[in-house]
Amino acid sequence: MRGVLIADFDPAAPYRLDPRVALRDEPFGALAYHYGSRRLSFLRSPELVEVLRCLERHTSAAAAVDSVVALPDRERHLRALAALVRSEMVVPG
Repeated sequence: MRGVLIADFDPAAPYRLDPRVALRDEPFGALAYHYGSRRLSFLRSPELVEVLRCLERHTSAAAAVDSVVALPDRERHLRALAALVRSEMVVPG
């Protein structure tokens, strides 16, 4: 699981949802809207939504994922977080 390392994302670092991002719950997960960039993202995993909501309470992105996601799906959720960092929905905390 700790193998995810993307140029702008370090799972061992703390992150948080950008304050300009609003989450709206949906049956499939949530919609994330960034009021600064006006970007809309479809989050198709309720677990990912929960990770985003608890990011600030954990010392690292990996710890937040570990607290919510079952082992087989952790790598996928870390990759999703990396994509959200690249799109500036999630920022260093």
